[in-house]
Parts: sequence; C-alpha cells; structure tokens
Amino acid sequence: MDVEIDPSTLSGSARAPSSKSYTHRAILAAGYSGGALVYDPLVSADTKATMRAVDAFGGDVTRESDHLNVDGFDGRPEVPGDVIDCANSGTTMRLVTAAAALADGGTVLTGDSSLRSRPHGPLLRAVEELGGSARSTRGNGQAPLVVDGPISGGTVSMPGDVSSQFVTALLMAGAVTEEGVEVELETELKSAPYVDITLELLDEFGIEAGKRQVDGGGVYHVEGGQFYEPADGEYHVPGDFSSISYLLAVGAIAAEEDGEVRVRGAYPSAQGDSKIVGILGRMGADVDWNRDDGVATVERSALSGVEVDVGDTPDLLPTIAALGAVAEGETRIVNCEHVRYKETDRVSAMAEELEKLGVETEETEETLTIRGGESELTGAQLDGRGDHRIVMSLAVAALAADGPTTISGGEHVDVSFPDFFEVLYDLGATVNR
Repeated sequence: MDVEIDPSTLSGSARAPSSKSYTHRAILAAGYSGGALVYDPLVSADTKATMRAVDAFGGDVTRESDHLNVDGFDGRPEVPGDVIDCANSGTTMRLVTAAAALADGGTVLTGDSSLRSRPHGPLLRAVEELGGSARSTRGNGQAPLVVDGPISGGTVSMPGDVSSQFVTALLMAGAVTEEGVEVELETELKSAPYVDITLELLDEFGIEAGKRQVDGGGVYHVEGGQFYEPADGEYHVPGDFSSISYLLAVGAIAAEEDGEVRVRGAYPSAQGDSKIVGILGRMGADVDWNRDDGVATVERSALSGVEVDVGDTPDLLPTIAALGAVAEGETRIVNCEHVRYKETDRVSAMAEELEKLGVETEETEETLTIRGGESELTGAQLDGRGDHRIVMSLAVAALAADGPTTISGGEHVDVSFPDFFEVLYDLGATVNR
C-alpha cells in the first residue's frame, strides 16, 4: 500500500498504542502460567505471531474487548502439531525458541524472508549448552530453526552485542526448568533496557530473576521451579515509547503555530525508548512530560543537531534520523551497528531514503550522520523497505518536506502501530492511501 503525505501542520491529542515489547512478553508469560488475563494489549501482526505460538504449545489465546484471555500451558509446552510461523516477528522467534526447548520433542520455527535473514546463532548454541538440540536448517544461524528439548537448566555463556532478546528468552524459559538458568555475557549487553523490561514483567508475574556484575561482564540469572502467576490473575500493558517517539517527533517539527501535540499513555516504565523525551529536549524541543498523568506535550520547535548513542535504544534510530533531517547542524547517531540486524538494515535504509528527500547523510558501520543544516527536504517517492519503523519515521520527515511524499509499504505499520496513519490524519495531517 502506497501512502501519500503532504506537508501539514498538526495539533490535538493522541493516545499511544500499548507497548509491543511488554505485550509479547505478557502473552508468553501468561502462556507459561496456568492462565491469566492480559489487559490493554497491542494486537498487531507481531503480537499475533506470539499468540499463535502459545496456541501451538497447547495454550489458548482468546481476544476480548479490552484484554486477552490466555489459557496457559502451565510451564510445560506441548510439541506443536505443525511448524510455528513467526511471520516478521524477531521477538516471537527468539522467545519461542527458548520455550520450544522445554518441550519433550521437536519444534520447527520459520518466518518471512526478512526474519529468515536475522541471526540466532548464540541462542541456538545456548540451547545446546543447556542440554537441548537446536540448529538452523541451512547451518547459518538463521531460520528455519529446529529445536528439541527438554532442557533442565544450567549456565550458558554468550555475546551480549547481538540481541538482548536471547537473554530475555532464556530467563523466561529458565524459570520453569528444574535447575534455573544463568546467562554469562562475554561482551557488553546492547539494548540492555529491554532485559530490564523483562525483569520488570517477570516480577509482575511472580518470578524472581536478576542480574549481577562480575569480572569481565554481567550475569543474568533466574531460579528454576518457579510458577508464573500475576497478582489477581491479570496484567496491564503500559504505553509504547517506541510509538510515542513518532508522535512527539511530529509535534516537534509540524505542530501548528501556538498549538501543541499531546500524547496520552506515556507512563514511566523500564522502556529505554523513553529517552526520546530527553533527546528532544537536547535538540531544543519544547517538550513537557507529566509522568503522573502519563501525558507528554510538545510544541513546534527550532531543532539543533546532537550526538545520540543508540546502543540501548536501537528502535529510536529511525525517529532520531528523521528529526536530524529537519534540525540545524549535524545529528550524529553512534553505536548503531546492531541496528543493521532488524527487520531491515535500518542504518542504510534511513540514510538512503532520506537522501531521496534531499538530505545529506553519511554512514559508517557504527554511525549515521545526518546534516540537516545542509539539506532542503523535497517530496519524493520513498521505499518503506517493508519495515514498520522505517515507514513511520519517513512519514515524520515527510511532514516537513516541500511537496507531497509517497511511501511504499504503508501496510507494515500494522506490526506495531496499526492505526498510525489514522492518528496522523486526526491530528491534522493530509494523508492519502
């Protein structure tokens, strides 16, 4: 689906969708339990993949008006009767790989062409170290994957600079093993706040897990023999700061004069992407965050380029790149090599698509530089790369372009923010699909 966006000014109030990261974890945690209700979930293409996986393991996920009713498999997943298709969801594949290692038999996992190009080697080796069997059918660490269990727990060692989701997967599965699981990191953990999200959610489900520093790196650990059981049998998903970042960005670059964009649902949590508020402030945006009320407000502002380290916040790179395109001076995004291994190479994707708009960019393996002060944005035909975050970030930049911009693949916002274009329209943007 092609989406055309005209230069627009916006104002009004919008509610952020619920967190995709928390929703994935909550669905699987409820699956590990005897049963639980998950309120305010983000129901999207990615989270539906995790729901299907819980069903495949012998659970049952039923969607109600404002919650999911999850009949869990009580810590012992059945061997699936068919291949589990994770579609485009890397989170699903990583989390479900560890869950599959608990089953007394074999599980086959696959996904779309993008997901089948993403790395899983360290997680496969970890399952092997824990006594299971895990392999890539092509021998390259990429899906399709074949996983055999059951594992009983133990200690594994893995690099921390490929994906924090490996740690999350092992902690969630480790809680219901006999021995528990320790994950020793050989290198610094990238995207560490996402594991903080996991620890926060595990605590909400009654699971004790933690981390400690040792010589040479960190160790994450979870005791075995535990039971997933949230208080009162229910869990409430917080708002998603990755999605909030786009709404705050459009306010900073396109709010109407004497107007503002208000984003509701912005409650504090362990999400690293809440750093977008501080990043906008550093760039000169007039932004206010009322944490108690969960409301963030931003006015159109003269932005200036800054340097941002996205080692812990990879999903913010596309948003920051779009902001850099309209900021004066140079915006330099560093420590971003791991962002090349998402749904697409998001570093190159943003560099190449912003250049089509007339933005001067430069990339190295670990950096992306956007020279907004030397650029004039002109409407263009852009490729969303089949990546929800690329599509939404390009839409942010398009609001400030001179002339209409067409972005291909608009349907991919369904992965994390299904009504993104409706929200933009309601705020005043001219959107044609």
